Amino acid sequence: MASALYQQVEQLSRDKGIDPQIVVSAIEDAILLATRKYYKTQEELRSELDKETGEINVYAIRNVVEQVQDPEKEISLEQARKIDTKAELGGQVRQKKATDVLGRIAAQTAKQVIFQKVREAERDTIYNEYIHRIGEMVNATVKRTEGYDTIVDIGKTEARMPKREQSRLEAFAPGERIRAVIKAVEKSAKGPQVVVSRADPLLVQRLFESEVPEIYDNTIVIKSVAREPGERTKIAVFSRDKEVDCVGACVGMKGMRVQSVIRELRGEKIDIIEYAEDPAQFAANALSPAKISRVTILDAEQRHLEVVVDDTQLSLAIGKKGQNVRLASKLLGWKVDIKSEEEKRREVEEQMSALVGSPATETALTELAGLSDKIRESLQAGGIQTIEQLGGMTPEQLQEIPGIGPKTVDKIFVAVNRFFGASIEELPAEEEGEATTQGSYGHEGEPPAEQAEGDRQSSGQTLESEETEAVEKTPAASETTETPNPEDKAGPDPQKPGPTL
Repeated sequence: MASALYQQVEQLSRDKGIDPQIVVSAIEDAILLATRKYYKTQEELRSELDKETGEINVYAIRNVVEQVQDPEKEISLEQARKIDTKAELGGQVRQKKATDVLGRIAAQTAKQVIFQKVREAERDTIYNEYIHRIGEMVNATVKRTEGYDTIVDIGKTEARMPKREQSRLEAFAPGERIRAVIKAVEKSAKGPQVVVSRADPLLVQRLFESEVPEIYDNTIVIKSVAREPGERTKIAVFSRDKEVDCVGACVGMKGMRVQSVIRELRGEKIDIIEYAEDPAQFAANALSPAKISRVTILDAEQRHLEVVVDDTQLSLAIGKKGQNVRLASKLLGWKVDIKSEEEKRREVEEQMSALVGSPATETALTELAGLSDKIRESLQAGGIQTIEQLGGMTPEQLQEIPGIGPKTVDKIFVAVNRFFGASIEELPAEEEGEATTQGSYGHEGEPPAEQAEGDRQSSGQTLESEETEAVEKTPAASETTETPNPEDKAGPDPQKPGPTL
């Protein structure tokens, strides 16, 4: 039967969660230290606890030798056989030391040693137990507040929850029961410190695992979680079974499952996102509830993408203080740029303008000959500052400018084509109706009056020579098998030189 002392040792071991042998060793070491101090000796001492009697014996150990050189550690064979008749050379003998003379001071020293050894063993036990439980969710009871830290009881030890690991919207009262995840286990002078957290995204994942059986049995997988504690969380889920709706399973019937998680997080908003392998599709899902127009991957290596949304959806996609896009970026692991349709349109226009030509290569309207100052002022008032910009305008766009009419458009056409050295060809009759759509400034395929007049002057032809040519034209010249062109009746081709008078 075990002694009363050993029964107390076992009880202490159960309370502290340590091995009973550790407590026994602590008691033996304490008595040994007290004995050494009392006898003031350098002998090799050894202590033993008798489990049945509860007595602690201390022995001096000496080696049996032929010639003694160190009396404290060696003994002759003759003297050894007086202590133990079975002693032999090269062996050891034990000589019992009296412990009933140690006194009160020795007992107090032994007590301190025992407590110190037990505390060290307890620290090692706690560290070894919780170091492998990092990331695990535990039930905790709030005990007290120390500064900005909250001390909670997690069962075998107390844990610390720093201010940074708490939601800024939460406040705890002593005795309140909460759930948290083990964040870290730290070694310090006071022993191992278990740090728990309620701000870590892992808490949301563990809560869903406890509420959704499909996640527990690995039918649904949580791919990533992005969280701003106390405000909003986005969680991406993926279903391994095509027949199981991952989002619906996490929401639960009438939202019961997700509402349970929200209650534990004190009203924190949760967005459940369906995971997609395609980054563009995943980004569109992650930015919900905003509707995305298109997603473009700018740099796959740098994980950078661009999202374009409708002008009315821009504020919703960005979220309050940029929260929605910030959480989506964390969830994706990509850098996300959000632009509205209007911003993207302006950007494309600027890029196209840069491709057409930079301002350094453009020519001002003042360099365009053949236009009056009044026409130039009207064009500048309409936003046209360069000849290149004017060349890209259609007749309809020019006529929308105040002060620019059809005749002025013809003048502009001639001046611009002269500047660029382009030749004007007469359009066939069947393409007259398409002249405007092809970007020509002429009317019905005929060259403007100013150009016709210039061509006549350049060839030396006068109005009188034209009339003479029309009167003196022979019938043989007009007899052809083809139907005459109606335009031929209006007068001769101004491009062809007339007869010399």
